[in-house]
Amino acid sequence: MSAPWILATLLAASQAPTLAAAPVLRAVRLGLAPTLDGDVLEDPAWTGVAAAESFWQTTPEEGQSASERTELRVGYTADSLYVAIVCHDRAPATIVVADSRRDASLEDTDSVQLVLDTFLDRQNGFVFGTNPAGIEYDAQLVREGDGESGDFNLNWDGVWLVRTRTGDFGWSAEFEIPWRTLRYAGAAQQSWGLNVRRNIRRRKESAYWAPLQRQFGISRVSSAGTLEGLEPPPQRNLKLTPYLLGELDASAGARTREDGQIGGDLKWSATPSLTLDLTVNTDFAQVEADEQQVNLNRFSLFFPEKRPFFLENSGFFTMGESGETELFFSRRIGIGPAGTVVPILAGGRLSGRALGLNVGLLNMQTRRQGDLVPAGNSTAMRLEKELNNRSGLAVLFTNKSTTGEGAWKDDRGRTFGAEGRWGIGRYAQLSGFVARTDTPGVGSDEDAFRLAANWNSPALESFLAYSEVGAGFEPQLGFLSRREYRKPAGLLLHRRRMQGWLGLHEVRPHVSYQGYFKPGGFQESGFLHLDSHWEWRSGFEVHTAVNFTQEGLRTPFEIARGVVVPPGSYSHQELQLVVITNQGRPLSLDAVATLGGAFGGRFRSWRPTAKARRGERLNLGVGYERNDFELPGGAFSTNLLLTRLAYSFSPRVSMQALVQYNDQANRWSTNLRFAWLRSANNGLFVVYNENRDTTGPGSAFRDRSVIVKWSQLVDLLD
Repeated sequence: MSAPWILATLLAASQAPTLAAAPVLRAVRLGLAPTLDGDVLEDPAWTGVAAAESFWQTTPEEGQSASERTELRVGYTADSLYVAIVCHDRAPATIVVADSRRDASLEDTDSVQLVLDTFLDRQNGFVFGTNPAGIEYDAQLVREGDGESGDFNLNWDGVWLVRTRTGDFGWSAEFEIPWRTLRYAGAAQQSWGLNVRRNIRRRKESAYWAPLQRQFGISRVSSAGTLEGLEPPPQRNLKLTPYLLGELDASAGARTREDGQIGGDLKWSATPSLTLDLTVNTDFAQVEADEQQVNLNRFSLFFPEKRPFFLENSGFFTMGESGETELFFSRRIGIGPAGTVVPILAGGRLSGRALGLNVGLLNMQTRRQGDLVPAGNSTAMRLEKELNNRSGLAVLFTNKSTTGEGAWKDDRGRTFGAEGRWGIGRYAQLSGFVARTDTPGVGSDEDAFRLAANWNSPALESFLAYSEVGAGFEPQLGFLSRREYRKPAGLLLHRRRMQGWLGLHEVRPHVSYQGYFKPGGFQESGFLHLDSHWEWRSGFEVHTAVNFTQEGLRTPFEIARGVVVPPGSYSHQELQLVVITNQGRPLSLDAVATLGGAFGGRFRSWRPTAKARRGERLNLGVGYERNDFELPGGAFSTNLLLTRLAYSFSPRVSMQALVQYNDQANRWSTNLRFAWLRSANNGLFVVYNENRDTTGPGSAFRDRSVIVKWSQLVDLLD
């Protein structure tokens, strides 16, 4: 990489388009609640409410006015906040509608999203969105969704409504968000942060009410506009969600087992900004099965949390490096080795704001599992003080122990952590954490830390980071991908807008590196990545990369059955090609091909994913991963197939299927889910799970289950 290229990049970073000032909009107290049908233009409730119409592009023409007119209106009553958006379109027949399932992606469809920074702290907020099909899309946002686990929590499900309408004018949406769904301060008159994004998919255009630079999205609440004139009522919230569940289980060689249980959750707003959640006999029957993975290294695989109780307000508990060194990882509660379910007896969570702090306090009690697994208790507490300009300080404590009859002696594990963030100007941030664990029988080297510096301007993105994890560091309520290492890492990426040359929209050349070293200097892994992303205005992308890899083994490693990699250091190169077609079309493809060396031999990998949709109701995705290895110790292949099918009868009634085949695990798995939602994540669920063994001829039955669950949200203050 030459010095002139670096200089040109730095100069380009300082030549970003000048943006308009952050706008201000006044909310209006409505004398009449809107008729929630999506018809904004003919609803008398909106008559006389001034509309904001200035929207600014981030792509494809950064800093320019939106290509189509958009009207934004905000009003409120004693019960709810109302947001009306009219998306005028001179070619309504070309509007793209890709999906109608709750929380489906809004990137590959015409859509609108809004973020509400209800404390005006310029770091956190609630996100709501929809498309012309009227889907309900919502999320929680903390720390501007900076990429750490839980910071952009799409799995949060609030209670609210949206209706849409299409016509010759384009399409429009009306949002009704009850005050009880939100959290805010106790002042009689308030101003909130607000931004609204409109997506026009055929142009791959994103436009915002509060203008943003190209590198930012809806989560950049520090650059949001201001919504004035709000007079929300004092927070009153007491909701009960009971459930009934029936289950049939069958396993190979065993009789069919019938089971049933009841349980529920209680939600209470202890203060306008602090919420207490209690749960009894916590159940997650409606949760989609994990996507299977192929493990071709000797480190732990990361599976994300999907259970609703743990996902809500999860950002109040996160600390560490996402997917690698997480000090708190909720899958350690109620999920045992190999994914076995450990019943949760009861638990509670207190989260929100108190005394100027972000507060997260969680305690969960699991049941005893016969004579093998004693009852257990898990506690997590995190306190954070937010400071100006994307800055903050936080501390964390976790404890996991066995309890009651059969408790294991000295079976406990504690983790202590602290982290800080310091925003510098508009683009720079310093961050880091330090942590220590306390595990009986481990007396030394129980520390871990990470320091990082980030820069993210319109043309240049970069970071430098250094991490260390001690040999005795054991966060029993956390996640570690590997143990005892020192890791330098870095990235330098340049975004270059092409002004339509050859139809190109943006080119992103970049270089990244991460290396893992043992304390004595032995290199366990290394990955140097040289790449360039070529993105066309149509949405078509090509990524061309060269990778330089390093793997070091001190002990033999069985990479596949009967294939052993001996100790040694292995240096190789890879060529990689990624092709992504326009994901907004009814048929699309995302394919990755890699060719190179590995562990003294050769390997080939390809991972195509094809997607097809018919209107907004039917969506099909088929992904396949194949890896071929020719190593000195033997040759082998792995195959992983994933098929996902979804049909939406309406935005709240859907059928989904996930069918997977993994020959490394010798397993076929099927997960079928029917959902009839009444509100948020409540209603009728029918779930079928089946696993089959592929070790012998044919496909032998392992186990299956049928689950029927009904849950109902009861507002005790209504």
